[in-house]
Amino acid sequence: MVERSGARRGVLPIPDSQHVGLVTYDAKDPDTAFPPIEPLLPPDGAPNVLVVLLDDVGYGAGSAFGGPVEMPTAERLQRGGLTYNRFHTTALCAPTRAALLTGRNHHSVGMGMITETATSAPGSSGLRPNTKAPLAMTLKLNGYSTAQFGKCHEVPPWQTSPIGPFDAWPSAGGGFEFFYGFIGGENNQYYPALYEGTTPIEPEKSPDDGYHLTEDLADRAIDWVRSQKALAPDKPFFVYFAPGATHAPHHVPSEWADKYAGRFADGWDAQRRSIFDRQRQLGVTPQDAELTARPDQIPAWDDMDDALKPVLERQMEVYAGFLEHADFHVGRLIDALEDIGSLDNTLVYYIIGDNGASAEGTVNGAFNEMANFNGLAAIETPEFMRSMKDKLGTAEAYNHYSVGWAWAMCSPYQWTKQVASHWGGTRNGTIVHWPDGISSKGGTRSQFCHVIDVAPTVLEAAGLPEPTFVNGVQ
Repeated sequence: MVERSGARRGVLPIPDSQHVGLVTYDAKDPDTAFPPIEPLLPPDGAPNVLVVLLDDVGYGAGSAFGGPVEMPTAERLQRGGLTYNRFHTTALCAPTRAALLTGRNHHSVGMGMITETATSAPGSSGLRPNTKAPLAMTLKLNGYSTAQFGKCHEVPPWQTSPIGPFDAWPSAGGGFEFFYGFIGGENNQYYPALYEGTTPIEPEKSPDDGYHLTEDLADRAIDWVRSQKALAPDKPFFVYFAPGATHAPHHVPSEWADKYAGRFADGWDAQRRSIFDRQRQLGVTPQDAELTARPDQIPAWDDMDDALKPVLERQMEVYAGFLEHADFHVGRLIDALEDIGSLDNTLVYYIIGDNGASAEGTVNGAFNEMANFNGLAAIETPEFMRSMKDKLGTAEAYNHYSVGWAWAMCSPYQWTKQVASHWGGTRNGTIVHWPDGISSKGGTRSQFCHVIDVAPTVLEAAGLPEPTFVNGVQ
C-alpha cells in the first residue's frame, strides 16, 4: 500500500511502503491496528485544470484581442481573469501540442515538425523520448483524474492504426485516463474519424441530424466532468480540450456563417487596419505600435478579381462563424463547470490558437484544400469557385479561406502559420482564469510566455514537484 500523507512525489508512481510495526494474527487482539488505506490525491488545495487549445487562429481574429469574430466566452473569462498578450507557440500544430503537453521545447521531444513529415533526424522523429514524461502522466500519478477531448497530432503516422503501438496515444503513454477524439492534423467536422481510447467509433448522428464534431466533443467533455465530480468529488481533474476548430476544413452550420454576411466586404487590407485600431483601444497592442506592411507575395484586396470577391467574402464569413461556434461550445463546458460548483477552483488556460492563422488555402481560397496539397490548385478556377460559393462550410465542401484573410487575422504581425520567424505565426492570444488562485481580474500581462510554461505553472499551482523518475525511467 502507499502511505499518502507527506508523500515524496519525486519518484512516480509513488513507491509503496511496507507496514512497520507489530503484525498480529488475531483480529480480536487489542494490538491489531493498521494504518488506513488512503486514496491517491495531490496536495490539499490542488485545483482542477482545464486547458483549451483552439487550432489555426491568428492573434487578431477573435474579439477578445480586437478581431472581428465574436467570442463571448473568451471575453467572459478575460473579465474574470488575466489576458496574456505575449504568449507564444511554435507556428505549427504538432510541435506546439507536444511542447504544451510536456513542458519541453518541441525539438527535445522529437517534434521539430508535424508528425507526417517526421524523419529519423534527432529532434524530428515524431517520437517523444521516454525520459520526458508528459504532464498528464505526472498529474495522473499524483492523483488527478485526466481526460483529453479532440485533436491529437502527436502520434507518428506508422503508429496511428487501431493496432498501435499506442505509446504516443493519449490514453496509453500520454497519461490520459480517457480520450475521445481524433488522431492526426485535421478532421472532417461532419464525418470525423473518431476514437474512444484506442477503439475506432462512429458518431451517433449524421450531419442531416445536426451533427458537428465540436458540439460532440463538448458534449463528451461535459458528461465526463459531471461524472468525475459526482463519483470522485475529492479528486481534481485535468481536462485537455482541443476541438480541432478552426483548422481547415472550415465546416460550420450555415446559420453561424450567415451572422457575418456583409461584414467583410471591405476586404483584408481594411480589416487589418480596423483590427489594429481595436487592439490599441483594448490595450492588447501597445499604443505606440505600428501596423506591419502587407508582404509583396500577398495581393491587395483591390487587386483581386471583382467577380471572385463575393466568394472571398463568403470564405471569411464561414471562418468567422466557425470560430464563434467553437467559442460557444467552449462556453458550454465553462457553464457546466459553474453549474457543478467547480469553476472558481479550476485553473483555465484558454489558448486561442496553436499557431497563427493558416495561409494554406492559396490566394483564391479553396473549395477542397486537398487539391492544393496534391499540386492541383489550378483546377479550382475562379469560375469553379463562384459556382461553389453557397456550398462553402457545408458537408459537400472541404474548404479553406484565402491567404489574404489569414494574413489579416494575424494582425498586427507579419506572416502566418508555418512562419516561425515572425509573430504572426507564433504569437497567440491567451486568457488565464482561476478565481480561487488569482486575485487580479481583468488585467493584462505582457511578459514573454511560451506554451512550455503551462506545464510547470500547473505543477506549481498543484503543489507538485517535477518528478525525477517516472515509471522507472530517469
